[in-house]
Order: sequence, then C-alpha cells, then structure tokens
Amino acid sequence: MKKIIYLLLLILPVTIFASGGESETTDIIPRTINFLIFAAILYYLAANPIKDFFKGRRSSIAERLNSIQEKLKASTIEKNEAKELIEKAKNEAKSIMEVSKNETEIQKAKILENLKLDLENLQHGFDDQVSIEERKMTRTVISEILDEVFVKESLDLKKDELLDIVMKKVA
Repeated sequence: MKKIIYLLLLILPVTIFASGGESETTDIIPRTINFLIFAAILYYLAANPIKDFFKGRRSSIAERLNSIQEKLKASTIEKNEAKELIEKAKNEAKSIMEVSKNETEIQKAKILENLKLDLENLQHGFDDQVSIEERKMTRTVISEILDEVFVKESLDLKKDELLDIVMKKVA
C-alpha cells in the first residue's frame, strides 16, 4: 500500500507540472494504460520462457556442480589409494634394502671364506712345489756329484760298496 502512495506522490507532481499551464487535456493517461497493457502482454508472453530459461540454467549449473563433486570425491579416493600404494612401496623398498644388505653380507662372508680356502690351497700348492723343486735340486746335485766321482778315477770304490751307499741314501 505504501508503495502505491509513494508512486502516486511521484507521478502527481510530474502530471501537474507537465500541463504547462494550458487548458488542453493531455494523453498521459491513455499512454500509461497502453504501457501497462503492453507490459502485461509482455509479461504474459515472456515470463514463462524466461522462468524456464533460468530454471534450466540453474539445473545445468547444479548438474555440473554435482558432476564436479563426484569427480572430486573420485579423485580424493584415488589420491588416498595412491598414498597407500606409495606407503606400501616405501615399506617394500625398505624391506628389499634390508634383505639386499643381509644378502651382501652373506655373499661377502662366502667370498672371504672362498678366498681363504683359495689362499690355503695356493699355499699348500706352493709348499708342495717348493718341496718338489728341492727334491729336483738334490737329485741334480747328487747326480752331478756322482758324475764327478765316476769321472775321476782317483776314487777306488767297488760297485757293491757304491750300491750300498746309494741304497742307504735313497732309503
């Protein structure tokens, strides 16, 4: 009600001052009525399509928002799954590192043991080779001495005595 009174108070001075002092009648009232009829027809024809447009717009925005929220939920689920996979991978990597360290220690110990055995075998082989070489040297020295003794005619030994000496040395 107050709005109508304010509207009349605004329109009334305009109509009074718009008369311009002439006594002629103005056509403001028929124009106003025509405008109101035009506005009513425009509202009648355009109100429903405009409302439908905004309802459709609102529903499409709501659908997009819902789809975005669903994608967001799906991405958070995937993110959490990825974090779990990363944690599992980290734990697995730690266990693999521990296992590999243990295996390297075991392999290292085996290699050291094999090296010790190889060194012992080499030492035994060397000792055997040295003893073989010593025997060869003693044989060559003995043969050289015997050759010198047999070459010299100054030594008078009988064959039996020589055989006894050699047999004693060999035995």
